[in-house]
Amino acid sequence: MDKFVVQALEDIVGEGHVTAKRDQMQNYLVDECPEPVRPIPADDLVLVRPANAQQVSSVLELANRHRVPVFPRGGGTGLVGGAVPTRNGVVLSMERMNRIEIDKDNLMAVAEAGVTLGQLLNAASGSGLSFPPHPGDENAQLGGLVATNAGGSRAVRHGVMRNQVKGMKAVLPTGEILKLGGRFHKNNVGYDLMQLIIGSEGTLAVITEVTLRLYPKTEAAATIILPYNDRYHALSTVPKILRDVGAPLAMEYVERHLMERTAKHIGETWTVSQGNCYLIMIVAETGRDHVLSQSVKIAEISRQNGSMEPIYVESKRDQDRVLRIRSSIHFALKSETVDILDISVPVNELERVMHCIEEIGKREKIFLPVLGHVGDGNLHINIMRGRRGDVPEHTEALRDEIYHIAIEAGGVITGEHGIGKIRTDKLQVCLSKKEIELMRAIKRVFDPNGILNPGTKILA
Repeated sequence: MDKFVVQALEDIVGEGHVTAKRDQMQNYLVDECPEPVRPIPADDLVLVRPANAQQVSSVLELANRHRVPVFPRGGGTGLVGGAVPTRNGVVLSMERMNRIEIDKDNLMAVAEAGVTLGQLLNAASGSGLSFPPHPGDENAQLGGLVATNAGGSRAVRHGVMRNQVKGMKAVLPTGEILKLGGRFHKNNVGYDLMQLIIGSEGTLAVITEVTLRLYPKTEAAATIILPYNDRYHALSTVPKILRDVGAPLAMEYVERHLMERTAKHIGETWTVSQGNCYLIMIVAETGRDHVLSQSVKIAEISRQNGSMEPIYVESKRDQDRVLRIRSSIHFALKSETVDILDISVPVNELERVMHCIEEIGKREKIFLPVLGHVGDGNLHINIMRGRRGDVPEHTEALRDEIYHIAIEAGGVITGEHGIGKIRTDKLQVCLSKKEIELMRAIKRVFDPNGILNPGTKILA
């Protein structure tokens, strides 16, 4: 990196917040993308940690003037290499920007991009409010969650991050600061630039502040585990519950062997001895009577569709334990995972799609564990290493075949993980030539010199 540029960066954010020393930035060069498919970081990088939007603006204006690539950095919890800096340039960490305000009257939180999900949850709770969506790791930063339009297990009721964002401040690659939306719910003025930036994976602008919708706290919650002997009966129950009861807070499909393996991995025990697979639901309502009423309806529908006796978990400690085991599956499989796909399909296609994936695994003699947020049709498929720890020779072909199955079912190749840097060559699988052409034109308008997170989301 040019010494003049490094000195100018130090002048902007302070000498103690700029470093080119590799040993001081190792944690900023990777994300949670599985190692076999993770992009390789560039050699000549500078880590910069701004403290406010004006400093971000100055950094971007400088980088744009000198044609230096900039890679915005959140908590690094992504799974598709989107935050990995693959060209020589600047890693822009938002971690110092961590101020948060809870607006109780408007039921909103105004938070800087470096605030973590965990900090938001705690701040909202401390004010008697809640943020029910739970889009992943609580160490994830809000700027990154919005930039990737993160989803998670509770999107079935509350939607993805896009549905929670009411306003934002964002800095264009050319340095201008945009203030979009605000502490209100309706806005029909002009094109919605904010919606373009949400989910753009740091390629159109750097998000520095977000205004998020909060909700009243639910007074009661319960976790219901519905055991089944086979996947068909479990998944055929899903649309019936959604239609006849409504969306619970969360609705997950898991298989027994994965829950047992994960429980052992984290030093717990999976105590449900019935069934080979489960639907796990969280019901959260305004009062206990309402929770019980919903739970009775869910149990009745599940029995009619082949469920064994439902298991009702009401104590917070036991609910947290179930959630902890389910949330740890990724980490239990991590060392053996080659890639993680997250296709999204219509709910009524879930069982057929999972059957097709199972048949691929049998044919190729490879372990392809599938789990997911079945309430909104989002399935996670892990492509695993072989028995000898080797990466399957036909990993690319396996991925393409699973994508084809999803598209044939009326779905898409990713529901929440995004494109990042490892899926850009797959856009043409589910987007038309004209759609890609328009997206490239949008990128050029926002980022004429192509400095912002190059190689991500869409190839220029």
